[in-house]
Amino acid sequence: MRVEPAVIERTSRIRSQDPASVPRKVGGEPDLVVVDTTWGELQPLQCAPGVVTLGELELLELLGGGAVLVDSRVPGSRAGITIPGAVNLPHDRILEFRDQLDPSRLSVFFCNGPQCPQSPAAVRALMETGYPASALAYYRGGLHDWVTLAMPTERVT
Repeated sequence: MRVEPAVIERTSRIRSQDPASVPRKVGGEPDLVVVDTTWGELQPLQCAPGVVTLGELELLELLGGGAVLVDSRVPGSRAGITIPGAVNLPHDRILEFRDQLDPSRLSVFFCNGPQCPQSPAAVRALMETGYPASALAYYRGGLHDWVTLAMPTERVT
């Protein structure tokens, strides 16, 4: 018997209102969130050669060891929250802020989630200017996975 490889495609997504890139609470339920799947395009697991991709446990470990957490989202896509301790260096202005990064200290970039291109764009822009891949990391889950895993957030001021 010959088995043909499966073809899997993402389903078509249609929404009548503006998409919400960050999961939000549902009604009065403190631990229930709704996720909007109608925005963005899935990003590769590795955003650039030599840049490590992290999950939540690795992120927490590296932050405890002194890594810098960079929220690369533009102000309009932050939905009023971020991961505690993150500094906002918008992806579209990352080269203006390059001098705020220290290549001797790991900078971990995140954005809205696996379908958000903002962090990958920032990482690639830095690397194109010679910034070392070894000083960069990518938290692909972003706010999407962070919120859905009930991790703490803080208000953006």
